[in-house]
Amino acid sequence: MSFLWLFDRSDHAKIKEVPISHSLTLKAIRPVTHNTQELTFDRPDGFTFAPGQATDFALDKDGWRDEKRPFTMASLPDAEKLQFVIKSYPDHDGVTEQIGQMEAGDGVIIEEPWGAIEDRGPGTILAAGAGITPFIAILRARLADKGTLDGYRLVFSNSCEKDIILRDELSSMKGLEVIFLVSEEKVEGLHHGQIDGDFLDKIGLEPDSTFYMCGPPEFEDDIAALLKERGVDEGNIVREED
Repeated sequence: MSFLWLFDRSDHAKIKEVPISHSLTLKAIRPVTHNTQELTFDRPDGFTFAPGQATDFALDKDGWRDEKRPFTMASLPDAEKLQFVIKSYPDHDGVTEQIGQMEAGDGVIIEEPWGAIEDRGPGTILAAGAGITPFIAILRARLADKGTLDGYRLVFSNSCEKDIILRDELSSMKGLEVIFLVSEEKVEGLHHGQIDGDFLDKIGLEPDSTFYMCGPPEFEDDIAALLKERGVDEGNIVREED
């Protein structure tokens, strides 16, 4: 992350570090699922990021500027527009609930990109709910560069079918093996249940390959433990750092 350093003029002592921020105006918002929106902004000059990285994001209005939340860029790094795919939680009465009510012309503030999730080549992606978002840009970028996602497998877990983010796009990505799971209903064509040890054994693992994961902390911790029990080295697991 980049910072602007502030100095005391009397002795040039460094006294404070301030993250560089960018003010953006919402250009468009569209629904992706019943509770997920795609937000589009102009990409600010000098804002560069790698697929999979996130930014601290705040609403530019009174009472909300200090309420920063991490969201991942979904657009490609060289695109003119900057896009986010954000799931709203109306019952939380918080930032995401406010985001779900945004309209074109509303403002947000973002800071410089950060994050440890990056594309290390073919492997298995294990995502739960909004945990798919770091992998949207990674998969889009790899597909645009190579023309195929051969060797990549996505295991995407959700509560219900209606919760699956960008289902059609993910299903149509050339070379990508996609496995959708839903835990709270049985739907033809979708796996029922959760990502547990039995499921991992059923789909088969190559311990020396790369495993990507993102989801609630307890999901990540549980999956990491299951992978290690099956011989996967910590260095082969790509996740956000604590």
